[in-house]
Amino acid sequence: MSRYAERVDSPETWQWIWLGCAFLFAIGELASPGSFFLAPFAVGAGAAAVLGFLDVNVGLQWLTFLLVSGASFAALRPLARRLDQVEPARGIGARRLIGESGVVLDQIPAGPQAVGLVRVGREEWRAESVDGTAVPVGANIKVIEVKGTAVVVWPEGSPAPLQPPAREA
Repeated sequence: MSRYAERVDSPETWQWIWLGCAFLFAIGELASPGSFFLAPFAVGAGAAAVLGFLDVNVGLQWLTFLLVSGASFAALRPLARRLDQVEPARGIGARRLIGESGVVLDQIPAGPQAVGLVRVGREEWRAESVDGTAVPVGANIKVIEVKGTAVVVWPEGSPAPLQPPAREA
């Protein structure tokens, strides 16, 4: 047997290979957007690395890697599915307000681009009516659109507009 073959089949060599694989799989899991796809392989490689440090036969290290990775994968799939079923993330930034309810603090006057003040959650926003109608103080509203630093609202309880009117630039 050649010196190279002896080194590759050595448990001492494989302990470092397994340790490196476990590290790479763990980093890959942290860097990937999926849920628990590479983590089972990191666990399997870690188990094989432990056997490598105990000078166990390389064949048994491979068998351990395959069995532990498979068992970890099977154990983590239900959790990954459950986490993936969570509601998709709402909009980012001010877009998160679309569809939220609020209340009018300062009347929104009638007219195109007439601005009042509304409270949505704990925040106060400049607001305009989607169709240019007046919205009185205390009226409950729903945010239809975000336009710059203002929200476009529709009074709750009124039939929703089919389509917001075209806006002038």
